[in-house]
Amino acid sequence: MNLIHLKKKYIDGRLILLLAAFYTLFYLVFISKTLYMRAYVYEEVKYSMWEIIVHGYLVDWVIVIAFMSLIAISTKRLIVKKVPWKNIFLLHLLLSIFIGVIIRLVVIFYSVIMGELRLRDLNWRDNLTSFMHVVDLNFLIYFAMILIIYVYYYIDQIREVEEKRGLLEAQLLNTRMKMLTSQLQPHFLFNTLNSISSLVEIDAKLAKDTIADLSDFLREILYNSDAKFIPLYKELTVLEYFLNIVNVRFSDHLTIEKDIDPDLLNINIPAMIIQPIVENSIKHGYSYDHTDLAIKISIVKKNGHVLLKVENNGKLITQDTTVLIDSGVGLSNLKERLYNLYGDSHSFIMRNKIDGSGVETLIELPIKV
Repeated sequence: MNLIHLKKKYIDGRLILLLAAFYTLFYLVFISKTLYMRAYVYEEVKYSMWEIIVHGYLVDWVIVIAFMSLIAISTKRLIVKKVPWKNIFLLHLLLSIFIGVIIRLVVIFYSVIMGELRLRDLNWRDNLTSFMHVVDLNFLIYFAMILIIYVYYYIDQIREVEEKRGLLEAQLLNTRMKMLTSQLQPHFLFNTLNSISSLVEIDAKLAKDTIADLSDFLREILYNSDAKFIPLYKELTVLEYFLNIVNVRFSDHLTIEKDIDPDLLNINIPAMIIQPIVENSIKHGYSYDHTDLAIKISIVKKNGHVLLKVENNGKLITQDTTVLIDSGVGLSNLKERLYNLYGDSHSFIMRNKIDGSGVETLIELPIKV
């Protein structure tokens, strides 16, 4: 593994800066305490404050930050290699004591280099006393910084997991939407071809015109096959091609009325959302007692949402609407797409009108610009 790859994988500059900031804050508090003690408790001191800061605190600060940077890198390797927690704890327990030894050895070396101490004058008992004097403080500081390291990596892992989960959810949604769209297009195509086949023997020219409308319709939906949302005006264009086709088949027995709020034409709605509802209204609206069908399509704003309503004056629903929706390809497909896109923040209702004059389907969606 080369150095660049090692640095990218295990060295995190932000973590090292965080450790440095924590230890700097600790020393600011410690220096403030020392200044107070010098001024009001220990008035006679051998060294000046500048000497204490430069030769004592600064050297210690550099040692600790360098040491903890190595610990941070080693900790990342331990996490990546999934070393057991028992072994990690024992290692850190040992290192929490070892850091005090390192500090004393470096201080001795620094004093010898600066000419402040000769090796023959070195008193190991005094150095051991100095080490024991701060061993508990070193222990606490070490594990405080270890806690920072693990919390940092834990948060980083959570963020990475959330990003991966979000990406997987988006990929899953796209896959499901493409599957549903590919299912819907053949469903409509088969129904329309059946309609055209019935026209061929009656009026060949009319059949050709209907094929042209079908071509325009398919062109529009194929262009939007990968889009989860399209502007409302495009959806209405697609719907118009569909209505041209069904009007040929049902002739004077079908009337369509539209009430569209012009302020909503540029909002985004799920592709192919209106056509399946209109198709279902036509399919189930006709009966022996309802040979003339009137359908009204309304799209208005309601309480900050967009309300799509398709109502007819045809045959009433005589079965459970959930069963009716789930039994057909078009509506079950639409129901699943809406849930994938909006979750519980939408409503999809099919019911008989209160006055018993027909059936209405209502879809309420959050406005998406």
